[in-house]
Amino acid sequence: MSDDEIRDQAEQWEARYRATPERDEEFSTISDVEVPPLLGPHNYRVDPERVGFPGQHPFTRGVYPSMYRGRPWTIRQFAGFGSVEDTNRRYHDLLDAGQHGLSVAFDMPTLMGRDSDESESEGEVGHCGVAVDTIADVERLFDRIPLDQITTSMTINAPAVVVFAMYCVAAERQGASVADLGGTLQTDIYKEYIAQKEWLFPPEPHLRLIGDLLEHTTASMPRYHPLSISGYHIREAGSTASQELAFTLAAGFAYVELGQSRGLDVDRFGPRLSFFFDAHIDFFEEIAKFRAGRRIWARWLSERYGATSEKAMLLRFHTQTAGVSLTAQQPDNNVVRTAVEALAAVLGGTQSLHTNALDEVLALPSDHAAKVALRTQQVIAEETGVTNTIDPLGGSWFVEWMTDTVEADVEAYLAQILDRSDDGTVTSGMLRGIETGWFSSEIADAAFRYQQHLEKGTKHIVGVTSHVEDESDDELEILRISAEVERAQNARLARFRADRDQAGAEAALDRLRDACRGDGNLIGPITDAVRADATLGEICGAMKDVFGTYAEPPMI
Repeated sequence: MSDDEIRDQAEQWEARYRATPERDEEFSTISDVEVPPLLGPHNYRVDPERVGFPGQHPFTRGVYPSMYRGRPWTIRQFAGFGSVEDTNRRYHDLLDAGQHGLSVAFDMPTLMGRDSDESESEGEVGHCGVAVDTIADVERLFDRIPLDQITTSMTINAPAVVVFAMYCVAAERQGASVADLGGTLQTDIYKEYIAQKEWLFPPEPHLRLIGDLLEHTTASMPRYHPLSISGYHIREAGSTASQELAFTLAAGFAYVELGQSRGLDVDRFGPRLSFFFDAHIDFFEEIAKFRAGRRIWARWLSERYGATSEKAMLLRFHTQTAGVSLTAQQPDNNVVRTAVEALAAVLGGTQSLHTNALDEVLALPSDHAAKVALRTQQVIAEETGVTNTIDPLGGSWFVEWMTDTVEADVEAYLAQILDRSDDGTVTSGMLRGIETGWFSSEIADAAFRYQQHLEKGTKHIVGVTSHVEDESDDELEILRISAEVERAQNARLARFRADRDQAGAEAALDRLRDACRGDGNLIGPITDAVRADATLGEICGAMKDVFGTYAEPPMI
């Protein structure tokens, strides 16, 4: 069909569309992108070079040539609650049910680098994840789980290096070689200052620890990913899809600059960087977000940071379905939402996936809800046929248009971050944006716009703003964490301290303080403190003694 014929048909369609009385002009996405009612050759041309092929630059269609025709994504359900014994049982249940790898959820005191018996921990022990205070806790957490055979993701940031050291020592005590360990440590401190607000020190000491970890793992742990740069928490805080991708990629570029400032070769450490994204409910926008992310990462790694290895240019990522999209009202609807979001992640080319449980808006997942979430992934993988062909949506006018649109929006945000830089680096722009509260302000504005859409009725949440019903009489089974978990954990911690060599633990903590005052790599001194039976809170406290703490600047 010639261009003139395409134009003629488009004009005929346009006239008929305008004459349709029931048409709806209220079209938008969560990111406020105006979506044309129809994409086609009359208003969009697919560029074959920008789409490309799977496993080939610019990786729009996936990071591997075979994608799921070669192997499916890793099913990695996020789990952790109560005591380490409770969580260990859940891990074994999930592995027996077909899960491929582990993903550890820690409780709030652990995420904040505090021991369970500190006053600030009261009432929080074991409630949003598992409580980990000591090396003994980590050994029990992974009891009968061979750490050199099962990959483990640990979602922890501010005290990540301390938990990493405990994990490595626990593996050694299993008889495993640390060099054989595979898995991921989140470690992403930028997103804490941007969205999640869980930090221990000012940014610079945290970045020093991350640089130390990059050096250590690059030298001695070839299968381990020390950084999982996270957009998930940015999105859950209220950002748009484009903001999530832009702020996350910017953090990734800043970590590349950190590694290069340590003299590391980007072609060696670049493949160790992985990402963690949200799969939200706007189906096609999420797919486009993942496709655009791969393209931008490959371009910047090559053109700005000099990567020549394709492995360093691959944006590999884990995805979790959107917790913020789930509702307490009509919670069975959450199964549908999660399935749609999981399918978007799969069609977007994720490397691993967690599906949220239907009851997570109310409590930690029950055994039944966790099993349904796992089965959701298995149904997609084994029954739907979406893995039969690689990137089945590639070349779609709408998908490629949306990919280009998200990419342009993200590049505009990246330009704004660079504009804030004092020295032309992304790192400087990131720190300046944190210091001035710019990131938080952008996210807050996006969340406000979304709330306005809900209140105006241009967005709907089924069961909340539309199709509302009286509360069902059916009560969900809710997992409740007993107060006995906290009492037992504190008693165990007291016994641990009483049985250890107190002088040896204190000496190791003193050596760690001395190391913090110097400029050497801190992984060794932290690991020595773990071996000396210092607790998580004590190790983090020793570093606070030197590095100080951080308070977010007030926003006016």
